Amino acid sequence: MGVIAIIAALLIEQWRPLGDRKSVNEALGAWAGWLEQSFNGGERRHGIVAWLVAVIPAAAGGAVLHALFYALHPLLALAFNIAALYVTLGFRQFSHHFTAIQLAVKSGDIERARLQLDEWRGASGVVRTREEVIRLAIEEALLASHRHVFGVLLWYVLLPGPSGAILYRLAAFLAARWQGLGAFGRFAQQAFYVLDWPAVRLTAAAFAVVGDFEDAVYCWRTQAPSWPEPNAGIVLAAGAGAMGVRLGMPVQEVDGMHPRPELGLSEPADAPFLDSTVGLLWRALVVWVAVLIVVSVARLL
Repeated sequence: MGVIAIIAALLIEQWRPLGDRKSVNEALGAWAGWLEQSFNGGERRHGIVAWLVAVIPAAAGGAVLHALFYALHPLLALAFNIAALYVTLGFRQFSHHFTAIQLAVKSGDIERARLQLDEWRGASGVVRTREEVIRLAIEEALLASHRHVFGVLLWYVLLPGPSGAILYRLAAFLAARWQGLGAFGRFAQQAFYVLDWPAVRLTAAAFAVVGDFEDAVYCWRTQAPSWPEPNAGIVLAAGAGAMGVRLGMPVQEVDGMHPRPELGLSEPADAPFLDSTVGLLWRALVVWVAVLIVVSVARLL
């Protein structure tokens, strides 16, 4: 049932993307804002309580509803899982930004590509070179695919019903939302780091399998530890090595120069690597689904 739900959700999303995903994010933002106002007293324990109130009931509710639907009829449980994955899982949650940048670069409209990148990452007002636009777009795509697809897939498989997918997506959302709130947001960061720890390694392994294995593993082992966010560094380093492209490197932001290490080997980022990124992500997804199918068949036998 799990693999069927994953395949169905991905196909439905490709056929008819969720049009009101902005509304979903706005609702989550309002909920997180209420939690901040209600619980944020500037201490870590307040953040722990707020995180538990936000995440645990939602994840537990997903498991309970799945069990209830399954007791009524397995097809109802399957439909519920597909609906939950349709909201939490999928390439279309970020691919429209990447596709717009890809088309703008190919048409030579770098200014439009810059605007799309700013809309995706958050407006910076920094005028970036063509190579920087392409490099940062690839980085955002690799990280977004992990957090919207591969990380969700892992926790969906590990926990009953859609509770794992709900848990991971809410944890990722709150970690990003509360990262600037000091002690209050510290637990959200730590919780997401723990949830993301196994997921990033499986994502990096998938990139290595479907790309240049030796370079991906080399970059993962030697370059990822120097990245400011260790989990993100693993995904970016393995992806850069798998494609043979250079990512990372210092980048100018609105608050000054960010001294980032170089990731990957071989060539600087250019337009063909945008196509390579799409191919890498789809091949990695196919590997994940194929492994899940094999495991499901083995269980049946």
